[in-house]
Amino acid sequence: MEVLQTLQITWFALWGILWAVYFMLDGFVLGAGMLHNFLAKNENEKKAMIAIVGPVWNGNEVWLITAGGATFAAFPTTYALMFSYLYTALLLLLFALIIRGVSLEFRGKVANDAWKRLWDTGILLGSVLPALLLGVAFGNIFEGLPMDAAGFHGNLFTLLNPYGLLTGILFVALFLVHGAIYASVKTGEDLSARAKDVADKGWAVLLIVAVAFLVYTAFATGLFLNYMSTPVLFVVPLIAVAALILIKVFLARGDALKAFAASCVTIVTVCFTGVIGLFPNLIPSSLDPTYSMTIYNSSSSKLTLAIMTAVALIFVPIVIAYKIWVYRVFREKISPGEAAGEIY
Repeated sequence: MEVLQTLQITWFALWGILWAVYFMLDGFVLGAGMLHNFLAKNENEKKAMIAIVGPVWNGNEVWLITAGGATFAAFPTTYALMFSYLYTALLLLLFALIIRGVSLEFRGKVANDAWKRLWDTGILLGSVLPALLLGVAFGNIFEGLPMDAAGFHGNLFTLLNPYGLLTGILFVALFLVHGAIYASVKTGEDLSARAKDVADKGWAVLLIVAVAFLVYTAFATGLFLNYMSTPVLFVVPLIAVAALILIKVFLARGDALKAFAASCVTIVTVCFTGVIGLFPNLIPSSLDPTYSMTIYNSSSSKLTLAIMTAVALIFVPIVIAYKIWVYRVFREKISPGEAAGEIY
């Protein structure tokens, strides 16, 4: 295998890993934000829900920026077309993420009920919309975009097709359960018990959506072609299914920490399932495969990819070590009583 081809495949794998890690980490923050207004029964519980994500949410965004940056540097043509064809959806995603960040930071600045209700709404919208829009974007990528030599034949409403919306609902359900389990692990008192109950009930909805997604995917996309040609790859979606079942098993046993670990594995392997199915495509064309963006026709030069690989080998371990340190420092539970004095 030529050096350039090896580097292209390596960066495709790294691209998938970056997205998977982002979904795993920011997924529980988005899920906690979705539940913030409904799970918490009083001001102290709302503060506790924010406090469990307050020290880590902005660090988790680094993985989203890195995933976008890796796309720009490794596959610039794909980046250009993706941010052109999906411009409106990605702009809405950016606005939603900004609203969430501002809401988390501004909520506790003024001791006024109307002020806090305003930012509580911002936390909700800034959590639901990113999950939905990310799912819609990836659903359309899985299905293929209507593009050819003349460009993209569609708009925002074209993206809001049944398969794209189903993928968006899958992301919302995944992150909601993920966030509920995290809240159960990180909070105490009645709040933790309610979070576990929400996760337990949400799991049933997630299972139904996941089954519908798998069935629809078989008919609407070509994701399973790689699996049919190389059956050993089925181990990845099978791990995803096993991890999803283990979430329920661990919740039934009252072991929220193991349920959270299983949820992390579920999200990562679901992402890998999609990425493996896409290979070597980055943006398939639903009109003519000739116009699909692949790792081979949209990558940077061999020198660029080689330099990026060297940089990644140095700095990615540093970032991982830092993230481990942060989560270790903030590993303790936060009860509503303890959150009473927080600035959130």
